[in-house]
Amino acid sequence: MSQTVLDTGTGRASVDGVLDFAWDAGTFTATEAMRAASLTRSTAIEAIDTLIAAGVLQELPNARDAGEYRAGRPARRFRLRDDAGVVAALDAGDTHLTAAVSDLSGEVLLRRQIALSPAQSVDERRDTIVAHLRATLAEAGVARDDVLSLCVGVAAPVTLQGQSPPHPEGFWERTNPGLIDALGDEADVVEVKNDAQLAAAAEGTGGEAVGCRDYVALLAGERLGAGVVVDGHLLHGSHGGVGEMFAFDFIRDVDSAFGLGPTLERLAREAIAKAETETTERSGLAAMDPAQVHGRDVLELAAGGDPLAIEITDAIGRVLARIVGVLGNMFDPERVIVCGAIADGIQPVLDAAQRTLAAQIHLPAPTLLRSRLGGDVVIRGALARARDSARSTALPRRVARATRAD
Repeated sequence: MSQTVLDTGTGRASVDGVLDFAWDAGTFTATEAMRAASLTRSTAIEAIDTLIAAGVLQELPNARDAGEYRAGRPARRFRLRDDAGVVAALDAGDTHLTAAVSDLSGEVLLRRQIALSPAQSVDERRDTIVAHLRATLAEAGVARDDVLSLCVGVAAPVTLQGQSPPHPEGFWERTNPGLIDALGDEADVVEVKNDAQLAAAAEGTGGEAVGCRDYVALLAGERLGAGVVVDGHLLHGSHGGVGEMFAFDFIRDVDSAFGLGPTLERLAREAIAKAETETTERSGLAAMDPAQVHGRDVLELAAGGDPLAIEITDAIGRVLARIVGVLGNMFDPERVIVCGAIADGIQPVLDAAQRTLAAQIHLPAPTLLRSRLGGDVVIRGALARARDSARSTALPRRVARATRAD
């Protein structure tokens, strides 16, 4: 875990070492902290007392009072305070906005989602995002001073400074309407990140990429986007553009960066329009109103053996194989994980893609997997990032301020 060097008076390294240990330790004793942080007993106790004074740790009733100790002098016991602060996250997509608040243990206190109009102006989108965050915090009963960190995922490339480059059609400006400035006062630490990169972080910490150092998290719902991890490092680029998929506008048999959902719907409508009477009698998909077809309908019917739906998922599988082949030839991943809400039913497409993938790549083909994190993959990644920032930056800053005030 990263270390943050701050002048906390007691000894910045010792305080930070104890905080590192306490972050995931649950209830602990000074002896346990001393050993974990490689400190003397007196230094460990002094660091613990500093963190208690700063409102980060709390001392618990001793083991004898709690009925857990039978002989001798009971050890003092400590833990991270439940009210030391919270973290917040936003998933600001093109057509949806999700906000979530969690405590420092990672337990989600509140999740709140609304629909967004793609027709919003940049100013309207910015105002909507700020208002939604504040409403979510208010509903959760969280004051501004309690928010240690905030991470926002957006459907745009993002620089390390939280800015997005201009898009020829203004799409990136709308999905990231200056959020690093608009939200800068909403938490001690505010970060804006690309949504696919946050999906990759979520898969690496609690999904299909745990323990894997080379993988791609492919957001594939409305639009394509990839979070690329090579040798254990999440790739970024000078403008945050690693994993942007607009290059597929120029790749034969893919032809756009639209996601698998819109492509499923387009092919289904075309197939229904061409279906003959005999096909209609054999296929539930062929009998559907083309205007009412959704991508999940095609996936569900294909999983149930519908012949027309299987034709479409096979065709989408060939498209996905082409996409994964390009990513595989460029980044050599061990796994490619299809993420987002569409992943719940995507297995027929993955099976079709895996059958043709070897022909698209000279290297050994990566394993295709579906994410188990569903439509919350970005917000989960954003919460994980916010929690990391709370630990590495926000809490040490608060400890330093509290120590200076004393």
